[in-house]
Amino acid sequence: MFSNIFRIPRETAAWRLSVWTTLAFAVGTALAFLIMYLLVESSVRERTDAWLRGEAEVLSNVAMNTPQDSLYNRIVEEVAELATREIAEEDNGKGPNGKSVFFMEATETQPSLWIGPEPRESFLKAIEVAHLMPGIPQSVYVNSLTVPFRVVASEKKHGSVIYLGLIDRAANNLLKSLTHRFLLVWAGMVVLGFVIAYTSAFRTLSRVERITETVARIGTEDLGNRLPESGNSDEISRLSQTFNHMLDRVQTSVNELRTVTDSVAHDLKSPVTWIRGKLEKALSDNNDSSWREPVAEAIEGLDQMAQLLNTTLDLAEAAAGALHLDRARVDLSALVGQLVDLYQPALIEHHHELKTSLPAGVLTDTDVSLMNRVIGNLLDNEMKHLPEGCLIRIQVTAVNNHAELRIEDNGPGFPSELRQRAFDRFVKGKQSSGHGLGLAFVHAVIRAHGGDVSISDREAGAAIVISLPLAFPESA
Repeated sequence: MFSNIFRIPRETAAWRLSVWTTLAFAVGTALAFLIMYLLVESSVRERTDAWLRGEAEVLSNVAMNTPQDSLYNRIVEEVAELATREIAEEDNGKGPNGKSVFFMEATETQPSLWIGPEPRESFLKAIEVAHLMPGIPQSVYVNSLTVPFRVVASEKKHGSVIYLGLIDRAANNLLKSLTHRFLLVWAGMVVLGFVIAYTSAFRTLSRVERITETVARIGTEDLGNRLPESGNSDEISRLSQTFNHMLDRVQTSVNELRTVTDSVAHDLKSPVTWIRGKLEKALSDNNDSSWREPVAEAIEGLDQMAQLLNTTLDLAEAAAGALHLDRARVDLSALVGQLVDLYQPALIEHHHELKTSLPAGVLTDTDVSLMNRVIGNLLDNEMKHLPEGCLIRIQVTAVNNHAELRIEDNGPGFPSELRQRAFDRFVKGKQSSGHGLGLAFVHAVIRAHGGDVSISDREAGAAIVISLPLAFPESA
Protein backbone atom coordinates (compact mmCIF):
# COMPACT_ATOMS: atom_id res chain seq x y z
CA MET A 1 0.00 0.00 0.00
CA PHE A 2 2.79 2.44 0.92
CA SER A 3 4.34 2.04 -2.54
CA ASN A 4 1.25 3.71 -3.98
CA ILE A 5 0.85 6.41 -1.37
CA PHE A 6 3.47 8.78 -2.79
CA ARG A 7 2.87 7.91 -6.45
CA ILE A 8 2.48 11.21 -8.36
CA PRO A 9 1.38 12.90 -5.12
CA ARG A 10 0.91 16.42 -6.45
CA GLU A 11 -1.83 15.28 -8.82
CA THR A 12 -3.98 13.88 -6.05
CA ALA A 13 -6.50 15.52 -3.74
CA ALA A 14 -4.79 13.77 -0.82
CA TRP A 15 -1.63 15.77 -1.49
CA ARG A 16 -3.48 19.08 -1.59
CA LEU A 17 -5.50 18.32 1.52
CA SER A 18 -2.42 17.23 3.48
CA VAL A 19 -0.40 20.27 2.34
CA TRP A 20 -3.06 22.75 3.42
CA THR A 21 -3.70 20.87 6.65
CA THR A 22 0.02 20.77 7.47
CA LEU A 23 0.41 24.44 6.59
CA ALA A 24 -2.43 25.39 8.90
CA PHE A 25 -0.93 23.22 11.65
CA ALA A 26 2.54 24.73 11.16
CA VAL A 27 1.27 28.31 11.25
CA GLY A 28 -0.90 27.58 14.29
CA THR A 29 1.89 25.99 16.31
CA ALA A 30 4.34 28.75 15.29
CA LEU A 31 1.91 31.41 16.47
CA ALA A 32 1.39 29.52 19.73
CA PHE A 33 5.16 29.40 20.33
CA LEU A 34 5.57 33.07 19.43
CA ILE A 35 2.95 34.02 21.99
CA MET A 36 4.62 31.80 24.60
CA TYR A 37 8.04 33.26 23.76
CA LEU A 38 6.76 36.83 24.11
CA LEU A 39 5.17 36.02 27.46
CA VAL A 40 8.41 34.45 28.78
CA GLU A 41 10.48 37.33 27.43
CA SER A 42 8.12 39.83 29.04
CA SER A 43 8.38 38.02 32.36
CA VAL A 44 12.20 38.00 32.17
CA ARG A 45 12.25 41.68 31.27
CA GLU A 46 9.96 42.55 34.16
CA ARG A 47 12.28 40.71 36.55
CA THR A 48 15.35 42.50 35.14
CA ASP A 49 13.65 45.90 35.25
CA ALA A 50 12.55 45.36 38.84
CA TRP A 51 16.15 44.51 39.84
CA LEU A 52 17.50 47.53 37.99
CA ARG A 53 15.04 49.99 39.56
CA GLY A 54 15.69 48.63 43.04
CA GLU A 55 19.49 48.63 42.77
CA ALA A 56 19.55 52.02 41.07
CA GLU A 57 17.53 53.47 43.94
CA VAL A 58 19.93 51.96 46.49
CA LEU A 59 22.98 53.29 44.68
CA SER A 60 21.37 56.69 44.30
CA ASN A 61 20.68 56.88 48.03
CA VAL A 62 24.25 55.82 48.83
CA ALA A 63 25.64 58.47 46.50
CA MET A 64 23.41 61.15 47.98
CA ASN A 65 24.22 60.26 51.63
CA THR A 66 27.99 59.84 51.17
CA PRO A 67 30.06 62.96 51.84
CA GLN A 68 31.65 64.46 48.74
CA ASP A 69 35.28 63.98 49.81
CA SER A 70 38.29 62.00 48.69
CA LEU A 71 36.71 58.71 49.77
CA TYR A 72 33.44 59.28 47.88
CA ASN A 73 34.40 57.50 44.66
CA ARG A 74 35.89 54.54 46.52
CA ILE A 75 32.81 54.06 48.73
CA VAL A 76 30.34 54.31 45.84
CA GLU A 77 32.49 51.99 43.71
CA GLU A 78 32.57 49.33 46.43
CA VAL A 79 28.80 49.52 46.88
CA ALA A 80 28.32 49.24 43.07
CA GLU A 81 30.71 46.28 42.95
CA LEU A 82 28.70 44.53 45.68
CA ALA A 83 25.43 45.27 43.86
CA THR A 84 26.67 43.84 40.57
CA ARG A 85 28.80 40.99 41.89
CA GLU A 86 25.93 38.44 41.97
CA ILE A 87 25.07 38.95 38.31
CA ALA A 88 28.72 39.13 37.31
CA GLU A 89 29.44 35.79 39.04
CA GLU A 90 26.47 34.16 37.31
CA ASP A 91 27.87 35.33 34.00
CA ASN A 92 31.08 33.41 34.87
CA GLY A 93 33.27 35.61 32.75
CA LYS A 94 31.40 35.09 29.49
CA GLY A 95 30.53 38.75 28.88
CA PRO A 96 32.82 41.49 27.60
CA ASN A 97 35.69 41.68 30.07
CA GLY A 98 33.74 39.25 32.24
CA LYS A 99 31.03 41.88 32.91
CA SER A 100 27.26 41.68 32.38
CA VAL A 101 26.58 44.82 34.52
CA PHE A 102 27.87 48.34 34.33
CA PHE A 103 27.54 51.29 36.73
CA MET A 104 28.18 54.88 35.86
CA GLU A 105 27.81 58.17 37.69
CA ALA A 106 27.96 61.17 35.44
CA THR A 107 27.64 64.90 35.74
CA GLU A 108 26.28 67.09 33.01
CA THR A 109 29.68 67.32 31.38
CA GLN A 110 31.37 63.95 31.82
CA PRO A 111 31.27 60.65 33.80
CA SER A 112 32.87 60.78 37.19
CA LEU A 113 32.75 57.08 37.98
CA TRP A 114 32.62 53.96 35.71
CA ILE A 115 32.44 50.31 36.63
CA GLY A 116 31.87 47.90 33.72
CA PRO A 117 33.13 46.61 30.40
CA GLU A 118 35.58 48.53 28.21
CA PRO A 119 35.71 50.55 26.08
CA ARG A 120 33.45 52.83 28.01
CA GLU A 121 33.16 55.26 25.09
CA SER A 122 30.80 52.88 23.26
CA PHE A 123 28.51 52.76 26.28
CA LEU A 124 28.62 56.54 26.76
CA LYS A 125 27.69 57.15 23.15
CA ALA A 126 24.84 54.62 23.27
CA ILE A 127 23.44 56.17 26.47
CA GLU A 128 23.57 59.67 24.95
CA VAL A 129 21.64 58.46 21.86
CA ALA A 130 19.02 56.61 23.96
CA HIS A 131 17.81 59.73 25.84
CA LEU A 132 16.86 57.77 28.94
CA MET A 133 13.92 58.85 31.10
CA PRO A 134 14.59 58.77 34.89
CA GLY A 135 13.30 55.59 36.58
CA ILE A 136 12.21 53.88 33.33
CA PRO A 137 14.41 50.96 32.12
CA GLN A 138 15.14 51.00 28.39
CA SER A 139 17.08 48.83 25.97
CA VAL A 140 20.40 50.36 24.91
CA TYR A 141 22.23 48.86 21.93
CA VAL A 142 26.01 49.02 22.12
CA ASN A 143 27.91 48.60 18.86
CA SER A 144 30.21 45.88 20.11
CA LEU A 145 27.39 43.72 21.55
CA THR A 146 24.65 41.69 19.86
CA VAL A 147 22.44 41.74 22.96
CA PRO A 148 21.15 45.08 24.29
CA PHE A 149 21.67 46.28 27.85
CA ARG A 150 18.67 47.18 29.97
CA VAL A 151 19.60 50.55 31.46
CA VAL A 152 17.86 52.71 34.06
CA ALA A 153 18.75 56.29 35.01
CA SER A 154 18.08 57.77 38.46
CA GLU A 155 16.90 61.26 39.27
CA LYS A 156 19.57 63.95 39.40
CA LYS A 157 21.06 64.24 42.88
CA HIS A 158 23.85 66.72 43.73
CA GLY A 159 24.16 67.52 40.01
CA SER A 160 24.90 63.94 38.91
CA VAL A 161 22.93 61.02 37.41
CA ILE A 162 23.50 57.35 38.18
CA TYR A 163 23.16 54.84 35.34
CA LEU A 164 22.83 51.10 35.94
CA GLY A 165 22.82 48.57 33.06
CA LEU A 166 22.30 44.81 32.94
CA ILE A 167 22.44 41.95 30.44
CA ASP A 168 20.68 38.91 31.89
CA ARG A 169 22.70 36.40 29.90
CA ALA A 170 21.24 33.38 31.71
CA ALA A 171 17.73 34.38 30.68
CA ASN A 172 18.88 35.15 27.13
CA ASN A 173 20.61 31.79 26.88
CA LEU A 174 17.44 30.12 28.18
CA LEU A 175 15.36 31.86 25.52
CA LYS A 176 17.81 30.88 22.78
CA SER A 177 17.85 27.27 23.96
CA LEU A 178 14.05 27.26 24.12
CA THR A 179 13.86 28.66 20.59
CA HIS A 180 16.31 26.12 19.15
CA ARG A 181 14.57 23.21 20.81
CA PHE A 182 11.18 24.41 19.69
CA LEU A 183 12.35 24.73 16.10
CA LEU A 184 13.60 21.14 16.17
CA VAL A 185 10.39 19.85 17.77
CA TRP A 186 8.27 22.05 15.49
CA ALA A 187 10.02 20.78 12.35
CA GLY A 188 9.60 17.16 13.48
CA MET A 189 5.93 17.68 14.32
CA VAL A 190 5.28 19.34 10.95
CA VAL A 191 6.93 16.49 9.04
CA LEU A 192 5.17 13.85 11.14
CA GLY A 193 1.86 15.71 10.82
CA PHE A 194 2.24 15.88 7.05
CA VAL A 195 2.94 12.14 6.83
CA ILE A 196 -0.06 11.31 9.04
CA ALA A 197 -2.35 13.76 7.21
CA TYR A 198 -1.29 12.52 3.78
CA THR A 199 -1.59 8.85 4.74
CA SER A 200 -5.04 9.38 6.28
CA ALA A 201 -6.26 11.46 3.34
CA PHE A 202 -4.86 8.94 0.85
CA ARG A 203 -6.54 5.99 2.58
CA THR A 204 -9.83 7.85 2.82
CA LEU A 205 -9.82 9.13 -0.76
CA SER A 206 -8.69 5.75 -2.08
CA ARG A 207 -12.06 4.43 -0.89
CA VAL A 208 -13.72 7.18 -2.92
CA GLU A 209 -11.53 6.17 -5.89
CA ARG A 210 -12.74 2.58 -5.56
CA ILE A 211 -16.31 3.88 -5.67
CA THR A 212 -15.48 5.78 -8.86
CA GLU A 213 -13.88 2.73 -10.46
CA THR A 214 -16.82 0.51 -9.52
CA VAL A 215 -19.32 3.01 -10.90
CA ALA A 216 -17.32 3.27 -14.12
CA ARG A 217 -17.48 -0.53 -14.58
CA ILE A 218 -21.24 -0.69 -14.07
CA GLY A 219 -23.31 -0.91 -17.24
CA THR A 220 -26.73 -2.09 -18.25
CA GLU A 221 -25.34 -5.57 -18.90
CA ASP A 222 -23.40 -5.76 -15.62
CA LEU A 223 -25.40 -4.55 -12.64
CA GLY A 224 -24.06 -7.17 -10.24
CA ASN A 225 -20.99 -5.18 -9.10
CA ARG A 226 -21.27 -3.71 -5.62
CA LEU A 227 -19.11 -1.33 -3.65
CA PRO A 228 -17.11 -2.77 -0.75
CA GLU A 229 -18.70 -1.95 2.60
CA SER A 230 -16.41 -1.69 5.60
CA GLY A 231 -17.43 -2.32 9.18
CA ASN A 232 -17.12 1.39 9.99
CA SER A 233 -20.14 3.67 10.11
CA ASP A 234 -18.47 6.75 8.65
CA GLU A 235 -19.69 8.92 5.78
CA ILE A 236 -17.97 6.90 3.03
CA SER A 237 -19.36 3.63 4.37
CA ARG A 238 -22.86 5.12 4.41
CA LEU A 239 -22.25 6.40 0.86
CA SER A 240 -21.28 2.89 -0.23
CA GLN A 241 -24.33 1.38 1.46
CA THR A 242 -26.65 3.99 -0.10
CA PHE A 243 -25.12 3.44 -3.53
CA ASN A 244 -25.42 -0.33 -3.20
CA HIS A 245 -29.09 0.04 -2.23
CA MET A 246 -29.58 2.25 -5.28
CA LEU A 247 -27.91 -0.38 -7.46
CA ASP A 248 -30.20 -3.02 -5.97
CA ARG A 249 -33.23 -0.93 -6.91
CA VAL A 250 -31.85 -0.24 -10.39
CA GLN A 251 -31.11 -3.91 -10.95
CA THR A 252 -34.57 -4.88 -9.73
CA SER A 253 -36.16 -2.27 -12.01
CA VAL A 254 -34.13 -3.43 -15.00
CA ASN A 255 -35.01 -7.06 -14.31
CA GLU A 256 -38.67 -6.14 -13.97
CA LEU A 257 -38.48 -4.15 -17.19
CA ARG A 258 -37.01 -7.11 -19.00
CA THR A 259 -39.68 -9.37 -17.53
CA VAL A 260 -42.41 -6.93 -18.54
CA THR A 261 -41.14 -6.50 -22.06
CA ASP A 262 -40.69 -10.25 -22.53
CA SER A 263 -44.14 -10.99 -21.14
CA VAL A 264 -45.85 -8.20 -23.08
CA ALA A 265 -44.17 -9.34 -26.29
CA HIS A 266 -45.32 -12.91 -25.62
CA ASP A 267 -48.86 -11.93 -24.64
CA LEU A 268 -49.29 -9.53 -27.55
CA LYS A 269 -48.23 -12.10 -30.10
CA SER A 270 -51.37 -14.23 -29.66
CA PRO A 271 -53.99 -11.42 -29.84
CA VAL A 272 -52.23 -9.78 -32.79
CA THR A 273 -52.17 -13.11 -34.65
CA TRP A 274 -55.81 -13.71 -33.72
CA ILE A 275 -56.90 -10.24 -34.85
CA ARG A 276 -55.00 -10.68 -38.13
CA GLY A 277 -56.76 -13.97 -38.76
CA LYS A 278 -60.17 -12.44 -38.10
CA LEU A 279 -59.51 -9.59 -40.49
CA GLU A 280 -58.20 -11.98 -43.19
CA LYS A 281 -61.32 -14.08 -42.78
CA ALA A 282 -63.50 -11.01 -43.23
CA LEU A 283 -61.63 -10.04 -46.38
CA SER A 284 -61.79 -13.53 -47.90
CA ASP A 285 -65.51 -14.07 -47.24
CA ASN A 286 -67.67 -13.41 -50.32
CA ASN A 287 -70.72 -12.53 -48.25
CA ASP A 288 -70.72 -8.76 -47.79
CA SER A 289 -72.41 -8.95 -44.37
CA SER A 290 -70.23 -11.73 -42.96
CA TRP A 291 -67.27 -9.39 -42.21
CA ARG A 292 -69.09 -7.48 -39.51
CA GLU A 293 -68.76 -10.12 -36.77
CA PRO A 294 -65.00 -10.80 -37.31
CA VAL A 295 -64.26 -7.07 -37.40
CA ALA A 296 -66.22 -6.54 -34.19
CA GLU A 297 -64.29 -9.34 -32.54
CA ALA A 298 -61.06 -7.81 -33.84
CA ILE A 299 -61.99 -4.46 -32.30
CA GLU A 300 -62.73 -6.22 -29.02
CA GLY A 301 -59.31 -7.86 -29.20
CA LEU A 302 -57.68 -4.50 -29.83
CA ASP A 303 -59.48 -3.08 -26.80
CA GLN A 304 -58.18 -5.92 -24.67
CA MET A 305 -54.68 -5.35 -25.98
CA ALA A 306 -54.94 -1.61 -25.20
CA GLN A 307 -56.16 -2.46 -21.72
CA LEU A 308 -53.18 -4.78 -21.26
CA LEU A 309 -50.79 -2.06 -22.33
CA ASN A 310 -52.42 0.55 -20.06
CA THR A 311 -52.32 -1.78 -17.08
CA THR A 312 -48.68 -2.65 -17.77
CA LEU A 313 -47.75 1.04 -17.99
CA ASP A 314 -49.63 1.83 -14.78
CA LEU A 315 -47.82 -0.99 -13.02
CA ALA A 316 -44.45 0.29 -14.25
CA GLU A 317 -45.25 3.82 -13.04
CA ALA A 318 -46.44 2.55 -9.67
CA ALA A 319 -43.30 0.42 -9.21
CA ALA A 320 -41.17 3.47 -10.02
CA GLY A 321 -43.13 5.67 -7.60
CA ALA A 322 -44.32 7.88 -10.47
CA LEU A 323 -48.02 6.93 -10.60
CA HIS A 324 -50.06 10.14 -10.71
CA LEU A 325 -52.91 10.20 -8.19
CA ASP A 326 -55.77 12.64 -8.59
CA ARG A 327 -56.96 12.35 -5.01
CA ALA A 328 -60.44 13.28 -3.86
CA ARG A 329 -62.23 12.73 -0.57
CA VAL A 330 -64.84 10.05 -1.15
CA ASP A 331 -66.98 7.68 0.88
CA LEU A 332 -65.45 4.26 0.28
CA SER A 333 -68.77 2.52 0.97
CA ALA A 334 -70.56 4.65 -1.66
CA LEU A 335 -67.78 3.97 -4.17
CA VAL A 336 -67.95 0.21 -3.58
CA GLY A 337 -71.77 0.30 -3.69
CA GLN A 338 -71.76 1.85 -7.17
CA LEU A 339 -69.47 -0.87 -8.51
CA VAL A 340 -71.49 -3.62 -6.79
CA ASP A 341 -74.69 -2.29 -8.39
CA LEU A 342 -72.95 -2.32 -11.77
CA TYR A 343 -71.71 -5.92 -11.41
CA GLN A 344 -74.76 -7.34 -9.61
CA PRO A 345 -76.66 -8.39 -12.79
CA ALA A 346 -73.63 -10.37 -13.98
CA LEU A 347 -73.21 -11.96 -10.54
CA ILE A 348 -76.87 -12.95 -10.45
CA GLU A 349 -76.48 -14.43 -13.94
CA HIS A 350 -73.81 -16.72 -12.49
CA HIS A 351 -76.18 -17.57 -9.63
CA HIS A 352 -73.93 -16.00 -7.00
CA GLU A 353 -75.37 -14.82 -3.70
CA LEU A 354 -74.12 -11.36 -2.73
CA LYS A 355 -74.13 -9.96 0.80
CA THR A 356 -72.82 -6.49 1.55
CA SER A 357 -72.14 -4.37 4.62
CA LEU A 358 -71.42 -0.81 3.49
CA PRO A 359 -71.86 1.69 6.34
CA ALA A 360 -71.75 5.34 5.30
CA GLY A 361 -69.10 7.79 6.44
CA VAL A 362 -65.94 5.76 5.83
CA LEU A 363 -63.96 8.54 4.14
CA THR A 364 -60.69 8.11 2.21
CA ASP A 365 -58.56 10.34 -0.02
CA THR A 366 -58.29 8.28 -3.19
CA ASP A 367 -58.05 8.52 -6.94
CA VAL A 368 -61.61 7.62 -7.92
CA SER A 369 -60.74 6.37 -11.40
CA LEU A 370 -57.95 4.06 -10.20
CA MET A 371 -60.04 2.85 -7.25
CA ASN A 372 -62.88 1.96 -9.61
CA ARG A 373 -60.46 -0.13 -11.64
CA VAL A 374 -59.16 -1.81 -8.46
CA ILE A 375 -62.64 -2.79 -7.26
CA GLY A 376 -63.61 -3.77 -10.82
CA ASN A 377 -60.62 -6.11 -11.07
CA LEU A 378 -61.55 -7.80 -7.79
CA LEU A 379 -65.17 -8.29 -8.89
CA ASP A 380 -64.01 -9.54 -12.29
CA ASN A 381 -61.88 -12.14 -10.53
CA GLU A 382 -64.91 -13.27 -8.53
CA MET A 383 -66.87 -13.85 -11.73
CA LYS A 384 -64.03 -15.50 -13.66
CA HIS A 385 -62.66 -17.89 -11.05
CA LEU A 386 -65.70 -18.87 -8.95
CA PRO A 387 -67.95 -21.75 -9.90
CA GLU A 388 -71.66 -20.94 -10.10
CA GLY A 389 -73.71 -20.62 -6.95
CA CYS A 390 -71.07 -19.20 -4.55
CA LEU A 391 -71.56 -16.79 -1.68
CA ILE A 392 -69.72 -13.46 -1.93
CA ARG A 393 -69.42 -11.10 1.04
CA ILE A 394 -68.30 -7.48 0.62
CA GLN A 395 -67.70 -5.46 3.77
CA VAL A 396 -66.34 -1.96 4.48
CA THR A 397 -65.23 -1.08 8.03
CA ALA A 398 -63.15 1.56 9.83
CA VAL A 399 -60.42 -0.01 12.00
CA ASN A 400 -57.58 1.82 13.79
CA ASN A 401 -57.54 4.92 11.57
CA HIS A 402 -57.78 2.76 8.46
CA ALA A 403 -60.62 1.91 6.12
CA GLU A 404 -60.83 -1.78 5.25
CA LEU A 405 -62.50 -3.33 2.24
CA ARG A 406 -62.94 -7.10 2.64
CA ILE A 407 -64.11 -9.32 -0.23
CA GLU A 408 -64.45 -13.01 0.59
CA ASP A 409 -66.13 -16.04 -0.95
CA ASN A 410 -66.60 -19.75 -0.33
CA GLY A 411 -65.05 -20.82 -3.61
CA PRO A 412 -61.97 -22.99 -4.22
CA GLY A 413 -59.56 -20.26 -3.01
CA PHE A 414 -56.07 -19.54 -4.19
CA PRO A 415 -53.91 -22.46 -5.35
CA SER A 416 -51.12 -23.14 -2.89
CA GLU A 417 -48.42 -22.53 -5.52
CA LEU A 418 -49.81 -19.05 -6.23
CA ARG A 419 -50.67 -17.90 -2.71
CA GLN A 420 -47.24 -16.40 -1.93
CA ARG A 421 -46.92 -14.81 -5.39
CA ALA A 422 -50.49 -13.73 -5.97
CA PHE A 423 -49.56 -10.03 -6.25
CA ASP A 424 -46.60 -10.53 -8.59
CA ARG A 425 -46.86 -9.61 -12.24
CA PHE A 426 -47.84 -12.19 -14.84
CA VAL A 427 -48.60 -14.80 -12.18
CA LYS A 428 -51.71 -16.76 -13.08
CA GLY A 429 -53.21 -20.18 -12.57
CA LYS A 430 -53.10 -22.94 -15.11
CA GLN A 431 -56.79 -22.58 -15.91
CA SER A 432 -56.71 -18.75 -16.03
CA SER A 433 -57.28 -17.01 -19.35
CA GLY A 434 -56.03 -13.62 -18.16
CA HIS A 435 -52.60 -12.07 -18.23
CA GLY A 436 -51.82 -12.24 -14.51
CA LEU A 437 -51.88 -8.45 -14.04
CA GLY A 438 -55.14 -7.93 -12.12
CA LEU A 439 -53.95 -8.49 -8.55
CA ALA A 440 -50.55 -6.96 -9.34
CA PHE A 441 -52.36 -3.80 -10.46
CA VAL A 442 -54.51 -3.83 -7.30
CA HIS A 443 -51.43 -4.17 -5.10
CA ALA A 444 -49.50 -1.38 -6.91
CA VAL A 445 -52.39 1.13 -6.75
CA ILE A 446 -53.19 0.45 -3.10
CA ARG A 447 -49.51 0.81 -2.12
CA ALA A 448 -49.35 4.07 -4.08
CA HIS A 449 -52.23 5.33 -1.90
CA GLY A 450 -50.26 4.49 1.24
CA GLY A 451 -52.33 1.41 2.01
CA ASP A 452 -51.86 -2.33 1.88
CA VAL A 453 -53.55 -5.38 0.41
CA SER A 454 -53.32 -8.93 1.68
CA ILE A 455 -54.84 -12.38 1.38
CA SER A 456 -56.60 -13.32 4.59
CA ASP A 457 -56.50 -16.86 5.92
CA ARG A 458 -59.73 -18.84 5.63
CA GLU A 459 -60.64 -22.46 6.05
CA ALA A 460 -62.40 -22.46 2.67
CA GLY A 461 -62.57 -19.94 -0.13
CA ALA A 462 -60.58 -16.77 -0.62
CA ALA A 463 -60.55 -13.41 1.16
CA ILE A 464 -58.77 -10.25 0.04
CA VAL A 465 -58.42 -7.34 2.46
CA ILE A 466 -57.60 -3.80 1.30
CA SER A 467 -56.52 -1.22 3.90
CA LEU A 468 -56.45 2.52 3.19
CA PRO A 469 -55.75 5.50 5.48
CA LEU A 470 -58.90 7.15 6.78
CA ALA A 471 -59.59 10.78 5.88
CA PHE A 472 -61.20 12.49 8.87
CA PRO A 473 -63.91 15.08 8.22
CA GLU A 474 -62.67 18.65 8.09
CA SER A 475 -63.67 20.71 11.11
CA ALA A 476 -65.91 23.66 10.42
